[in-house]
Amino acid sequence: MERLTNAITKVLGIFLIVLMSAMVLDVTWQVFTRFILKDPSGFTEELAGFLLIWIGLLGASYALHTKAHLGIDVLTYKLTGTRRQVVDILIYSIVTLFAFFVLVIGGMRLVNLTLTLNQISPAMGLRMGYVYLVIPLTGILFVYYSIDFIVKAIKMKPTTAEEHHVSVVD
Repeated sequence: MERLTNAITKVLGIFLIVLMSAMVLDVTWQVFTRFILKDPSGFTEELAGFLLIWIGLLGASYALHTKAHLGIDVLTYKLTGTRRQVVDILIYSIVTLFAFFVLVIGGMRLVNLTLTLNQISPAMGLRMGYVYLVIPLTGILFVYYSIDFIVKAIKMKPTTAEEHHVSVVD
């Protein structure tokens, strides 16, 4: 499972770099056409918005895996041993349920609805269902990474607070 997780994360990281590079080029082109050519490009603003959606959601998946996501650990910081393991398993179980029901199921319903209704973006003429595909994709990644953390928490020996926080930082 570790090799698969590392492969998924590597591909995700490369894809995020490609998306961010595309966004930089898009916004640069937007500024160039608007202020230098005095003839703004019609699609660049919409493309930047779509890229931002994909970068934000897929970046959240990447951050979840690297434990770089926003979290409040005031209560869990002091927990050690078995209590810490139980809380970690509970937290990632909640994340798994949320990601599955809201992002995967809800996201697929949104994608299906927008494709059925044939919603088209105004500037690019892109079907909005394709833009929204990132929602269930992010949900699948959240579920996968959360299950991976649950399995690791079950297999891991209980640690002290200092050991846990050192391992998270590494």
